[in-house]
Amino acid sequence: MTTWNDMIYYAVPTILLSGCGAWMAFREKRNIALSLFLLAFIVFGTYIGLMWHSLERPPMRTMGETRLWYSFFALVAGVIVYLRWHYKWILGFSTILASVFIIINLVRPEIHNKSMMPALESPFFVPHVISYMFSYGMLGAGLLMAFYALWLQKKKGDEGQALHLMSISDGLAYTGLAFLMIGLLLGAFWAKLAWGHYWSWDPKETWAAVTMLSYLLYIHYRLSRPRKISTALWLLFFSFLCLQICWYGVNFLPSAQGISVHTYG
Repeated sequence: MTTWNDMIYYAVPTILLSGCGAWMAFREKRNIALSLFLLAFIVFGTYIGLMWHSLERPPMRTMGETRLWYSFFALVAGVIVYLRWHYKWILGFSTILASVFIIINLVRPEIHNKSMMPALESPFFVPHVISYMFSYGMLGAGLLMAFYALWLQKKKGDEGQALHLMSISDGLAYTGLAFLMIGLLLGAFWAKLAWGHYWSWDPKETWAAVTMLSYLLYIHYRLSRPRKISTALWLLFFSFLCLQICWYGVNFLPSAQGISVHTYG
């Protein structure tokens, strides 16, 4: 039976494989880089699958379990950007981001048991969480691209390249927001079946709405002011902060204590 204590045997190879893959990308060894990242996906995906089997439920109930998925999708988002736009540095950043969340789980392990509240035993549970985790990975990658674009504009004076990078960031934001909306809709249908209503303005639901609206504001600003990188970056950064509150920040909000059904157990 696979346990939380076994994670280190999968985490270390995943970090090493993705780190070597990022290095190979910098050395223009594209096929080797992609092969190493594929092995990293297999190793870490195997651990998630074994945990799923051992827990007899999807490993998505606790904060630590969602960090597993975010680490996985942070790597996926980096590879998607690399494949589509050939930016080598994104693999290094995505590896660092994934490694941070993996290390947090290793340093602060949580108790993982098989119990799961009846409301979570729904066919909407897995696609709802996966949609959100994938959107978080894409939106995180979009923020990294925007920061790089601003750096190019301010330090290098390369406005043309900066604007191109911002268009890539926009594409990642569109994709992330689309999956965010899919997760939101799945959650609404799930809530209707479980509690009899689509929306209850639970603290997490409220912050999900705030996050979605803030990203919509960013998209509309970009469409109307496509050359204003600095202000767009601040809007994107604010949206990402809202996303963090929506993901795990609600656990610490006084309004969520004891009443929210969305706090991680």
